[in-house]
Amino acid sequence: MSHQNKRYQVNLFRPKTGHMRDEVLIIFAILFGWAICTFGFQIVLAVSRGTGAGDLLTRLTFFNLPLHFWFTAQFLPLWFIVLCVVFNVYIDRITQYHSRRRDRSYE
Repeated sequence: MSHQNKRYQVNLFRPKTGHMRDEVLIIFAILFGWAICTFGFQIVLAVSRGTGAGDLLTRLTFFNLPLHFWFTAQFLPLWFIVLCVVFNVYIDRITQYHSRRRDRSYE
């Protein structure tokens, strides 16, 4: 059991060519978009604390909620859903593309 077949080894940082490279690319893009919104806004709030920009960010309201609260409580779950939809649509398209390409090569 300790011997693994090299054909089935998967490494996220060394993907095989073709379908796996496209899949890893979209995974990294989605994770980057999630991290920027999740941590970026919090970092901006922490860095701008005590300045005019920080006061502005905490005083602004959106739908009668403070902007920083609305962003964290309402927008981030919505952003996660949008990223999931983008990921699934992209994965479906690259799967169809590579399956059509593979079918043409067998003809």
